Amino acid sequence: MDERAALSLLEGELEAAGDDAAVVDELVITTDMLHERTDFPTGTTRYTAGWRAVGASLSDVAAMGADATAAVAAYAAPEFDRDELLAFVRGARDVCDRIDATYVGGDLDGHSEFTVSTTAVGRSDDPVRRSGAEPGDLLCVTGTLGRSAAGLELFERGARDESEDATERANDLFRFEPRVAAGAALAPHATAMMDSSDGLARSLHQLAEASDCGFAVESASVPVAEALREVADDGADGETALERAITFGEDFELVATLPESALETVRAAIDVDLSVIGSATEPVEEITLDGEQLADRGYTHGK
Repeated sequence: MDERAALSLLEGELEAAGDDAAVVDELVITTDMLHERTDFPTGTTRYTAGWRAVGASLSDVAAMGADATAAVAAYAAPEFDRDELLAFVRGARDVCDRIDATYVGGDLDGHSEFTVSTTAVGRSDDPVRRSGAEPGDLLCVTGTLGRSAAGLELFERGARDESEDATERANDLFRFEPRVAAGAALAPHATAMMDSSDGLARSLHQLAEASDCGFAVESASVPVAEALREVADDGADGETALERAITFGEDFELVATLPESALETVRAAIDVDLSVIGSATEPVEEITLDGEQLADRGYTHGK
């Protein structure tokens, strides 16, 4: 079975398993595993790996509208290089510091491939689920989409052309800020929320399934990262910047629905741009982009 089928199977067995994170007695907890082959392109520094791995779990906490508290990581590699290990820990610590959480350590193990397993915890007395969207709600996203797609292109360019500038910029794009503060600002008003780690298109299909609604998206309103527009002409398969922005994934922005009456209140409280890209609709699980069906495409873990 594929990843989504496996997750559905396990959700039926684990009562506390939540959406982006599990919730037990107001404790929000999530775990992620990243591998060098699938998650860290050639040129990714250990500092960036530490930041990105821990940031991915913090993003899940943000998607529940919770306050992030702490994170840990299990670090496995063929050998323990002093500089690499210290750089990883500094990256993990710095991303936690960015959102006022604490990196508190973890575990070490030998492994044939550099692999990281991270866990983040937070607290919320009223977490936001994926299941509350209603027809008429506004569909919003934080920040911009496509940073990671642009970063991957620049990593590949850096490896191909031996360009240190491209690799340095790629590392910068891979170090995202988890939207913990934005999630907390959205939480009192959002009817449904998740992060976009699997890509906007796939996230909308998941939200629609959980909320028994559809979504109509306007392409002109989707905030595409400028860095992706700059490298899109070099992209594979002739995809446009917009197509890559909504299907590549790994951007860790928040996708949320909220009543139109709450929009200005949220925008006044949030610490990042919030774009209205469409609305929730009546046709159940029908997802459209400019009136055309939007396929369930996105990031698949382990591929």
